[in-house]
Amino acid sequence: MTSTAFESAPDTAHPRRWWILFVLCLSLLVLVVDNTVLNLAIPSLMRDLGASPADVQWIIDAYILAFAGLLLTAGSLSDRFGRKRMLIIGLAFFGVASLLATLAHEPWQLIACRALMGVGGSCLMPSTLSLLFTVFPPEEQRKAMAGWSTVAMVGVIAGPTVGGFLLNHYWWGSVFLINVPITIAGIIAAVVLIPESRGPARPVDPIGAVLSIVGMVGVVGAVISIPADGFTSATVIIAFAIGLLGLLAFARWERHSAHPMVPLALFKDRRFSGTSASIVLLSFTAGGLLLALTQYLQLVLGYGPLKAGLALIPYAVAAALFNGIGATLGKKISDRTLIAAGLAIVALGFGLLSRVSESSSYVELIAGLLVMGIGGGVAGPAAYTLLMQSVPAEHRGVGSAMNDTVQQTGAALSVAVLGSVLTAAYSSSLPDAVPDKARDSIAETLALGPQFAAAAKHAFADAMSIAMVSGLVGALAGAVVALVVIPRGSRTTPPEESVDAESVASTA
Repeated sequence: MTSTAFESAPDTAHPRRWWILFVLCLSLLVLVVDNTVLNLAIPSLMRDLGASPADVQWIIDAYILAFAGLLLTAGSLSDRFGRKRMLIIGLAFFGVASLLATLAHEPWQLIACRALMGVGGSCLMPSTLSLLFTVFPPEEQRKAMAGWSTVAMVGVIAGPTVGGFLLNHYWWGSVFLINVPITIAGIIAAVVLIPESRGPARPVDPIGAVLSIVGMVGVVGAVISIPADGFTSATVIIAFAIGLLGLLAFARWERHSAHPMVPLALFKDRRFSGTSASIVLLSFTAGGLLLALTQYLQLVLGYGPLKAGLALIPYAVAAALFNGIGATLGKKISDRTLIAAGLAIVALGFGLLSRVSESSSYVELIAGLLVMGIGGGVAGPAAYTLLMQSVPAEHRGVGSAMNDTVQQTGAALSVAVLGSVLTAAYSSSLPDAVPDKARDSIAETLALGPQFAAAAKHAFADAMSIAMVSGLVGALAGAVVALVVIPRGSRTTPPEESVDAESVASTA
């Protein structure tokens, strides 16, 4: 069956769709695991490569800037030139860059490799969702989306576990070398199994692409600079100004372009705009959770990297289980209700975690993690499915890229805002005897000696409680946005797809 057939008859299931989903999930997994593994490798990078704190920051940020900056452009190009083709290109870029990273001897070489990996990720990520919604019929899209979401969640938890094992037994390059065989397997499977899919031929929009890159790099660059430089620093203000001007110019250009790269009319659809805002806040809560918990487990409770990764498994298990339950409920309950209910449950989980102290047992932590996993599992598939089903088939690539962009925005804001809250609250909770140079992080305070250990752990637990309350507010805000903005009874079927009588009756 040709790709054109799938565009014109998306309610027809591809016979190899579940194998294709496996390939797409494998491609997604390599991205998620790589990013979570890198944080554990930072001490090894500083020791073996002689990387300074500034170098380490650029090793992390080079990927984020390339990935976020190119997402919309890559998604648009996948619609124009083929989503399977962009998936293969992304896997190839990511695999080659990962191999080169293992050969790095200087920090600047690793920074360049990370930027290339970001380019590969920007090509790969939008194609996973757009191809998923191309090969699965509407009645199976929720189930497929639940599987995709589960893999994303498992990847976040598996990253520290895999990274801890590799770094305990091998050198830092092993965290990049593991990507190579996975990307090779993904390329072969994509060539054999996945059909090509693209939108109607239309001219490329180079001006729109440049403006979107400038805008996204500026905004994301400003956000990731906030923890180190502060909200009012010249670097952050200038980057924000450049980013906002770039995005405004992009919106103006797209509005008057005969062949726009991004269909801005999508934002007039309350299903799309409301779901996008909810996804930003859902990603915001998840990013803040892992930022605080990884430090709490290792520096307050004294867990090693591997044990800390394993300690987060209940969160992933609960999310995976309720991803499937949420997908089933989506056949009877509106997406609007599921998104709002899931975010409200996430808020409850944040409330439970805000009560954790430096003397809390792991059992107390599990309760909050399980509740948060349940909430994310209920809200996630409904949110991602509604957003993607709101996008016309010819724009699925850029629609997927917009979904990825709002997730990245939420995660980046989470690290910036909740990270700043965590740092400020921690510093203010420390006794005056702690020197100024050791007040920015618990790791620096603990390095002063055992006489400051109890004060540092107590201060961090207090700071984490404040950060968890901030996450609670963000989750509740997402629930309110879902209820207010998303139309009642939203259970979307794309406009070009046929709707059977049962679906109409169910939606009514």
